[in-house]
Amino acid sequence: MFVLGIDPGLSRCGYGAVRRTGSGPRAQAIGVIRTAPSDDLPLRLHELQGELRSLLAEIRPDVVAIERVFFQTNVRTAMSVGQASGIAMVEAVAAGCEVVQYTPNEVKLAVAGDGSADKAQVQQMVQRLLGLARPPRPADAADAAALALCHLAYAPARTRIAVAAGRAR
Repeated sequence: MFVLGIDPGLSRCGYGAVRRTGSGPRAQAIGVIRTAPSDDLPLRLHELQGELRSLLAEIRPDVVAIERVFFQTNVRTAMSVGQASGIAMVEAVAAGCEVVQYTPNEVKLAVAGDGSADKAQVQQMVQRLLGLARPPRPADAADAAALALCHLAYAPARTRIAVAAGRAR
């Protein structure tokens, strides 16, 4: 299974492509897509859309795991994260990918074993799980890789539940 994790954001949209292999998860690509805060919102959204479309066409993941906007105290930040998340979902579906969402707590629990882990703990666990020389930076990139790892951890149970639900019908 090949999963692209996306930590949506308008200034920095993290991405982490992780492939399940026989010897464990392996990073294929980790980074961030940036847009200039000085540009007008429609231009930034268009730029983000084009970059995500290109990334999806280049790496061709099976699944795209996106962070669910669960709680934001800053309404302006929540709006831009929501807009970026919507673009990521639409582009993933257009590319033929399955789309799943996880809350930050679900990701932290799956990757660090603690739903309240801090950014540094998540970065260190991503480094360890992927066998990287150093933690991914910035944190948005590490969070995106953590989303992909989270889906790899939860996918078998999700599949069993879907099969069981299908049998129940």
